[in-house]
Amino acid sequence: MISIVLADDQALIRAGLRSLLDAEPDLRVVGEAGNGSEAAALAADLGPDVILMDIRMPGTDGLTATRTITADPRAAGAHIVILTTFDLDDYVFEALRSGASGFLVKDTEPAEIVRAVRTVAAGDSLLSPRATRRLVEEYASRAKPVGLAPQLDFLTDREREVMTHVAAGLSNDEIAAALFISPATAKTHVSRTMIKLGARDRAQLVVFAYETGLVKPGWTD
Repeated sequence: MISIVLADDQALIRAGLRSLLDAEPDLRVVGEAGNGSEAAALAADLGPDVILMDIRMPGTDGLTATRTITADPRAAGAHIVILTTFDLDDYVFEALRSGASGFLVKDTEPAEIVRAVRTVAAGDSLLSPRATRRLVEEYASRAKPVGLAPQLDFLTDREREVMTHVAAGLSNDEIAAALFISPATAKTHVSRTMIKLGARDRAQLVVFAYETGLVKPGWTD
C-alpha cells in the first residue's frame, strides 16, 4: 500500500485528489495539509511514501516545506511531487534542486496523477515529460557559465555517460539500450552516481548535470 499526504490550501482540490487516489486498491491518502508547515509535520509524523505538494500556499509555501522535509531524517522515505499551475516556474526549479522528485501541472489528467504517484513511490522521478527538461534547461541557461565541477571527478567515465542520459530523461531500460548494457547494470550505475554525488533521486541528478556543466542547455533535444 502506497501512503500519500496531500498538501494544498484549497480543500476542494484535496478532496478531488483524495477521491481519485483512494479509489485505487494500492493507494491510500493518510493525511491532508493546508500549508507547508502542516505538510512538514505530517511528513515527520506519518512517514508517507509520497507527498503531493502545492508550490504556493499561505504561510509556509511548498518550496520551504520541501526543503524542510528533505532535510528531516524522519521523512527520509517521502518522495515529493510538486503541484503547480505553470510548468516553467522558478519555485519548481528550486524545489527540484531541494530534492523534489518531479512536478505535475494541476490540469494533468487523473490517470497521469495516479501513474506519477506509483512512479515516485517506486523510487523513480518524473523525468519523462519534456516539461521537466524544459524547466531545467530554461533556468540552467540563465546561470553563470561554469567549468566542470570537481565533484564529477569521483565519477567513472561510464557513470558520467549514464548521467548524461539521465539528464535527457531516459529510463533505465532506455539507457541500457543506448549503451548496450543490461537494465540492471544501468540501474547500478545510476544508483552509484547518486550515492557519489549525494543526490536524493534522479531529478537531482538532472539538475546537477546542468549546473556542473556536464550537460549544456539544448544538448538533450
